Amino acid sequence: MATAARSGLARTVTSDRPIDLAHTLAPLRRGTGDPCHRVTADGAHWRASRMPSGPVTYRLVQIDRCSVRAQAWGAGAAEFLDRLDHMLCLDEDLSGFAPEHPKLAEAHRRFPGLRMLRTGLVLESLVPAVLEQKVHTISARASWRKLVREFGEPAPGPAPDGLRLPPDAETWRRIPSWTYHRANVGPQRAQTIVRAARLAESLERTADQDPAEAARRLCSVPGIGVWTAAETAQRAYGDADALSVGDYHLAAVVGWTLLGRPIDDEAMVEYLEPLRPHRYRAIRLLEISGQAHKPKFGPRTPLTDHTWH
Repeated sequence: MATAARSGLARTVTSDRPIDLAHTLAPLRRGTGDPCHRVTADGAHWRASRMPSGPVTYRLVQIDRCSVRAQAWGAGAAEFLDRLDHMLCLDEDLSGFAPEHPKLAEAHRRFPGLRMLRTGLVLESLVPAVLEQKVHTISARASWRKLVREFGEPAPGPAPDGLRLPPDAETWRRIPSWTYHRANVGPQRAQTIVRAARLAESLERTADQDPAEAARRLCSVPGIGVWTAAETAQRAYGDADALSVGDYHLAAVVGWTLLGRPIDDEAMVEYLEPLRPHRYRAIRLLEISGQAHKPKFGPRTPLTDHTWH
């Protein structure tokens, strides 16, 4: 019985086209010190999360080019495994995605296993996005680490040391304003998190809506704008078109990478229009292929997964 409990529940998912697990999961990890996410030396991806049925710790491993092995522990383990192919967007249709720009076409050819993410867990993606509003990513992720370590809970099962569940909605709602302040979270962002936590039940239902309607619902919450809604949609809804308009770097990066000159948000939206409904997919392909860049004091500096916000 102890051995079975330690091994947890397990499932292998296989697709008829490649699955690039590391690049697909990268947006979930809020920096290398994320208490909810760990990549171990053996290449396994560990994450602690809260499914509707309860907490879960899961471990995902790339088995071969088209297969991923999953183990899961906790009350939410069975639900997580049932939804794994949904989370990894194994049902997505790329037949209409044929980018003409040579950099995008080459990236799509080199990385056919990039998938979108559809966790269905809205608050889990929304809170870190709110923390990243209009502040440096390093500062926002430090705030995330501090709050999760203080108010999260130990992950179930044989998780790596220090892996923690994110706080639930009620906990986010009850964190005092002065505690947010000590975590370097200003009043506006703190109030937005508390407001979203109060509406968590209805916000979670947006995961079952059309992405455009879901984004509209998110943006109806004071403090949540187009950028925050897009960052949430990229992780919770599997929205391949969720373009982070309003990002401090993104328009300039797109301009320099694809046009050789800087552009603003309006020009970026216009330029990427032919790529609908895959504009976010195009951004991810530029990012993981190492082509995304903008000049910095002369030399062009490649951007990683964690330098865009």
